Amino acid sequence: MVEVLFALGVVVAIFVGFNIGGSSTGVAFGPAVGSNTLTKFSAAALMTVFAMAGGLIVGPAVVENLGSNLVATQFSPLISIVVLFFIGVALFLSNVVGVPASTSMTAVGAIAGLGLAKGTLNAGLMLEIVVWWLVSPILAFWVSGVIGRYFYPKLVAWFAVSQSEGALLTYDRSGVIPRPSLGENTTRREFVGTTVVIGIGCYMGFSAGASNVANAVAPLVGNGSLDLYPAIVLGGAAIGLGAFTIARRTMDTVGNDLTDLPLVAAIVVATVASTIVTFLSALGIPASFVIIATMSIVGLGWGRATRMTRLSDTVTKREAPDVSVGALTADADDAPTVGGKKGTPEPKDTEPIGEESREDLPKASDLFEPATTARVIFLQNVVPSIATVAAYLVFRFLPVF
Repeated sequence: MVEVLFALGVVVAIFVGFNIGGSSTGVAFGPAVGSNTLTKFSAAALMTVFAMAGGLIVGPAVVENLGSNLVATQFSPLISIVVLFFIGVALFLSNVVGVPASTSMTAVGAIAGLGLAKGTLNAGLMLEIVVWWLVSPILAFWVSGVIGRYFYPKLVAWFAVSQSEGALLTYDRSGVIPRPSLGENTTRREFVGTTVVIGIGCYMGFSAGASNVANAVAPLVGNGSLDLYPAIVLGGAAIGLGAFTIARRTMDTVGNDLTDLPLVAAIVVATVASTIVTFLSALGIPASFVIIATMSIVGLGWGRATRMTRLSDTVTKREAPDVSVGALTADADDAPTVGGKKGTPEPKDTEPIGEESREDLPKASDLFEPATTARVIFLQNVVPSIATVAAYLVFRFLPVF
């Protein structure tokens, strides 16, 4: 019987990791896929490698908190299976509709539901997690807002690239080891820019693995069924499985349907969000990458929209700008976007902060698809709630537990 429960626990953990891969890959590589920088297959391969690396290098602290510290209840094999089942089903529902959900909030919710039902929830640790959940989106907003207000035009000039016809690289296969060189139409600027976009996606995959591998395997580590590092390898492999399969839909949602996010903006958002998530993972805090990235987008848009107003006027509401992700549009009409147009903006002088000219400020509808955005926000809040309530009801009222 013990062997059967162990095997079932491993299967359910793989199912959870599978759905985490489906959700997180879209967030990490949706911009690169949407801009045709990477194929979906290449994105899935990179996600697998870097999620595994993040889980092994930074993830152990998160596994320990979720598997041992958040609830005093011993994770029996049966309890582990049920908790993982709730996490997996909730994430599966989000992946079916093609929306990336917060895997960390879902996992914490399911485990907290167990702790509430048994009266063994570590209230201090739960409060610490919730505080960081509140602080981290605010931090992402302000960091991105400062970048948008003071540095974004320069970043556009430095990083905007066009995509030329033909292969990015060609290979001389005359020797034993193929030697790469730039493609016939590839410029150094294009190569560097493309490398940056791919590198940021890999960094996002690393941060997702650091935070989310624990969500798939922490209960199995907590009950002693698996040792820490074999469990992390199992979780990373399961994330890779999801990346190669159901992630295709979430990559479409993030890369094409949700927003025509400029590539420079995508790089800023990815860097800010990934850094915050990796930092919190090192502290053992399971972080919501989805919410942090969303607030980073809003902050960057706010910073761009307020460039044409004095900060004092904005704070006192004497002149409130129309804040939207549309404000992230680069300083040229042909600036490259995720899922949209591509090109290299011509260098030009940017207006100094506080100038009164505010012509043609874009509206939210210019870049956001309202129906898709509403669906994403709704499910990001509903999915963790489903896992929490379901876990509480089962562990509270079913006598078998």
